[in-house]
Formats: sequence, structure tokens, C-alpha cells
Amino acid sequence: MKLGWPGGTGAQDEGMGSGGGVWGSVCLDEKILYFTNGHLYPTGSKSKRVSLLQNPPTVGVATLKLTDVHSSDTGTYLCQVNNPPDFYTNGLGLINLTVLVPPSNPLCSQSGQTSVGGSTALRCSSSEGAPKPVYNWVRLGTFPTPSPGSMVQDEVSGQLILTNLSLTSSGTYRCVATNQMGSASCELTLSVTEPSQGRVAGALIGVLLGVLLLSVAAFCLVRFQKERGKKPKETYGGSDLRDDAIAPGISEHTCMRADSSKGFLERPSSASTVTTTKSKLPMVV
Repeated sequence: MKLGWPGGTGAQDEGMGSGGGVWGSVCLDEKILYFTNGHLYPTGSKSKRVSLLQNPPTVGVATLKLTDVHSSDTGTYLCQVNNPPDFYTNGLGLINLTVLVPPSNPLCSQSGQTSVGGSTALRCSSSEGAPKPVYNWVRLGTFPTPSPGSMVQDEVSGQLILTNLSLTSSGTYRCVATNQMGSASCELTLSVTEPSQGRVAGALIGVLLGVLLLSVAAFCLVRFQKERGKKPKETYGGSDLRDDAIAPGISEHTCMRADSSKGFLERPSSASTVTTTKSKLPMVV
């Protein structure tokens, strides 16, 4: 690549043998090449890729040669020439450089609702490409023509919007990114489903969760019953009352006497009144 600029005031007439000049990148504010006192000094990050087409530039032409051009070389370049003893007049020249780059392989993506009647957006974008590529979506295969307005695409952003989806909207879509240096593409498969399929799937998941919870509950119940069966049975509880037990406060030597005329059992008056919870025999105290 050559960036040409004819010497400037004084240099074009008398040459640059006794003068000097410098090339630099305006956008990066980087000096890339000096020529002074008959010597050339490449400098900066491009030092191994820059030179002057005429070296030395004694005929007044300071054309810059840049090899192995990268996309990052795009920018504005300035050439400044001084020709002593004229230190008050500077020859300046600006050149805009655009490095052309073919589009990189784009990335296809999809978002939105893909059920019947819904809307979805297909997107396509290349990370590289100069000038900026334009995008075009095409559907592969033979399908019925979509209704007007149901497919809207933006060639600049690379977005394709599909509305009022139907089962016939399913298929493979291809995005092609193109500029004057070439083209690249990517593909995406769209599957449109019935809304009822989503509800059936949700109901099935609910049933499976219910069965799982019931299984866990049954397992826990069976295990509890087994653990309970392993405990020994008690034949006598400390809180049970016995028929032959003696009530508190009555001595074992206290006897009961019968009164044949009254026909009932009588305890001595000194004994405390006790009523047992057992009602097998009628007793009056």
C-alpha cells in the first residue's frame, strides 16, 4: 500500500536532501517514520512494515509504503515536511486510509416465542468486515409464501422478525453477510410448536412430581411402622389401677366389718374417703 504526498512547499522545488519530514498516524497520535539529514528512521509499532518508496526522497516525493496491511491500520495519516533554512513554513498533508476486510463468519441467534401465533426474532452479526457488511436472510427449501408483513428484515442490523407463526414457519433460515470484499453465512433451524404441547409437558411434569412425593411418603410410613414394631410391649404400666390395690392413706391392717342389719360394708370413720375409678363392684363409702 502506498500513501503518496509530494514533498510540500520548498521540498518539491529543492528536494529533501537538506531537509526532513515525518509520517504519523493522527488517530493514534503515533510517529511512524522520520527522515532527516539523509537518514531514514522507522519507529513505533509499524517500524518493520513502513518505508519510503523513494529513499532518499530527494526529488520531493515522500510516498509512504506500508506492507502486510491489517484492519487496525485504518485511520488518518499525516505527512509533515520541513526544509531548512525555512523553519516557518510547514508542508502538511492528510490522507484517510480504509483497509478493506471481508466479513467474518457471522453468528446466528434466535429469541422470542416459537409457538403457533407467537413472534420471534432471528439475528445475524459479523464481528469483522470493512466496509460494514449488509445482511440478507433467506429460507432454505420450498415453502408456502408467507403472508405480507409476517417477515420483516433489517439489512443493516441483520435482524429478521417473524410474526404470527404457524407450523409451516418451521425450517432452516440462512443469513448471508456481504461487502465488496466477499461474503460469509450462518444457518439457524426454527421449530414452531403447538401451544397445547407446552401445557401437556407441564401436566406430565406435575404428575411425575406428585408420584415422587407419594413414593417418599409411603417409604417413610413403612419405615416408621417397622421401627415401632421392634419396641418391646409393656405388661404393666405404672399409672394403671388394680382391683386389689390399697388406696393411699389406708393401712393394710385396717379391716372392714359387716353389719348384717344395714346390709352394706362400712369402713371405720377414721379412714379417709377414697373412690376408685374401677366400677366392677358397687361400693358405698
